[in-house]
Amino acid sequence: MVVPMSTVTAARTAVPTDSRPRPALDWRLRFGALSLIWGFSFLLIKVGTEGYAPFQVTLGRLAFGTAVLAAAMAVRRERLPRGTRTWAHLTVAAFFLNALPFSLFAYSELTIPSTLAGICNATSPLWGMALSLVALSEDRPTRVRVAGLGLGFLGVLTVLGAWQGFHGLDATGTAMALLASLSYPIGWIYVRRTLAGSSHSNLSLTGAQLLLATLQLAVVTPLFTSLPGHFAITPLLAIAALGALGTGLAVLLQYGLVAEVGPTTAQMVTYFIPVIATAAGVAILGESLRWSTPVGAAIVLAGAALTQVRPKPKL
Repeated sequence: MVVPMSTVTAARTAVPTDSRPRPALDWRLRFGALSLIWGFSFLLIKVGTEGYAPFQVTLGRLAFGTAVLAAAMAVRRERLPRGTRTWAHLTVAAFFLNALPFSLFAYSELTIPSTLAGICNATSPLWGMALSLVALSEDRPTRVRVAGLGLGFLGVLTVLGAWQGFHGLDATGTAMALLASLSYPIGWIYVRRTLAGSSHSNLSLTGAQLLLATLQLAVVTPLFTSLPGHFAITPLLAIAALGALGTGLAVLLQYGLVAEVGPTTAQMVTYFIPVIATAAGVAILGESLRWSTPVGAAIVLAGAALTQVRPKPKL
């Protein structure tokens, strides 16, 4: 899912890359696996909501993801972070980076195709740049990045069929998916301003973050849903895969990629997610695809890529 850079900025690694043992699996294969896992997440959400309420899908996803990270922490003998202030910041991060966007995507897919949800997810870098210009004083705009922002939102209008008056589009579901994408950069900026200098490891912080998000959903879910009359197996398996793979394993793969090839290359996975989500939705779920969807998605991705272009340092 959107390539959430979890609780700390991706550029911060506790150990220099060259001092880490080289993984047995080539980074390109892990990059491809991460793209597939996050790309198929939207299909899994759609299948999960066919048997369970959106909050239940999100709670299950977070619980399975937390279990994977807890196992990884046990293997590496890492502990949860300490300090009231750290946990307070992680509570906010858990809400904006996990509980809120995961729930919004689950609710959105009740009324919109998984393909559209995946493309809305690709707008996250656009929201991120727009917000960073206001919230991060060191993030200066350039003509190229501003052009990318404008191009990206033009792509969004193309996907939504603005020239047709958004005919046939569920406005509420689409708005939820776009709000979910907006939630990620809000969380990233908050984390960058509060936790970027933390001495705790990425795994420790993210494990705590997912635990807190799980607790948040554990409180909310019983208030808005009731226990299902029966437990549908296929949707339950989809939720388990969504959590264990799309939330737990994906985070571990991402950390490994960032450490080995750097955050810039690792973040390129963002541009493959909507392509895979669209292909999966059409091929497996039989969702319809208008010409404006892939064309608009390509424009969104081009704009998002331009927003990530940084000016070359002056010599």
